[in-house]
Amino acid sequence: MSYEDLREDIRKHLYANIIPFWKGLKDEEAGGYYGLLDFDLKLDKKAVKGCILNSRILWFFSNGVTRLKDRELLPYADHAFAFMKEYCFDKENGGVYWSLNYDGSVSDPTKHTYNQAFAVYALSSYYEASGKEEAKVLAFELFDIIEGKCRDEGGYLEAFTVDFCPESNEKLSENGVIATRTMNTLLHVFEAYTELYRVTGEKKVADKLKEMLKCFYEDVYHKERHRLEVFFDKDYKSLIDLHSYGHDIEAAWLIDKGMDVLRDVTDAGTKEKIAFMTRDIAKNVFRLAYDGSSLVCENENGVDNQLRIWWVQCEAIIGFYNEYQKDHDKKEYADGAKALWEYVKEFIVDKRPGSEWLSEVDENGVPSTRKPIVEPWKCPYHNGRMCYEMIERIKA
Repeated sequence: MSYEDLREDIRKHLYANIIPFWKGLKDEEAGGYYGLLDFDLKLDKKAVKGCILNSRILWFFSNGVTRLKDRELLPYADHAFAFMKEYCFDKENGGVYWSLNYDGSVSDPTKHTYNQAFAVYALSSYYEASGKEEAKVLAFELFDIIEGKCRDEGGYLEAFTVDFCPESNEKLSENGVIATRTMNTLLHVFEAYTELYRVTGEKKVADKLKEMLKCFYEDVYHKERHRLEVFFDKDYKSLIDLHSYGHDIEAAWLIDKGMDVLRDVTDAGTKEKIAFMTRDIAKNVFRLAYDGSSLVCENENGVDNQLRIWWVQCEAIIGFYNEYQKDHDKKEYADGAKALWEYVKEFIVDKRPGSEWLSEVDENGVPSTRKPIVEPWKCPYHNGRMCYEMIERIKA
């Protein structure tokens, strides 16, 4: 398959499968988008609606407008924005809730930094797509909340009560640890601020991005292990021997993208250090986790988790192609992106009518669980973003 054929194949899938599927989840009665489609493709119209899910759907349709030049997708973004503005925002304490009941009443009032970041990300994209100043104002309200209430002198913290008192971080802690700081939250604050800076050019956002780059390089990147650590205590002491292959390859290209947005306001020394870091972690993922067709999930205490997760494959497609773009002599990365896409089509895309992508399969390509097709974390963010990125990158 040529690169042009790869691009067209991905574009066709986006328009034939992903976009129509998510259009169909629009809740015309209660607002927003339905929150649960189970493995048996039964839609629960009264399921909880995650605010992260709504933010990601808003981001997805907004990017369809700007990146595909498809104005027909704007009403779907408008619908998600209206729900966010009316229900996801806490009008008394500020910030965005964790989740809502189907009718917009509050289900889980937790204020998580990760959740605030995705709302910033979505609102920034929607501002670009719609031109609505209100979206920009709301994005900066959340930016000020993150900087004023969701961090300390060392960096970003995680979970808070409804009125922003710190609480235990079960929501973004896994593998038997409770983390005070996580690489995942840092990465997505970085991603959100990258988008906010790209569409507004506000210096205060660039300043925070540069602080995060320093944190990634000095506190999160393990130079000897050629990876990013995942879960930390308050002082950035790693809590577990965990290599998250998916997050590392995602971080490699997202940080590169941030550096491109910051290119005119970043010094040469920082550019050199960050370029070395992203090349190093991407190379290590390619070496350790790529089996020639798919990407293993993670490695804990020296043992690989053999699950093939939908979003991990997406991030590897972008991440590998990003490495090829930096050095066209490294054709193995481009070949890896092509092979991963073929794997996704064969094993991750759900062939059943009315479905989208499976959440995960085992090493033999068999669905390993009956995880839902749609739930608060299963959304068009990773696969939609992969499509947008690859369409743009191959075209360029």
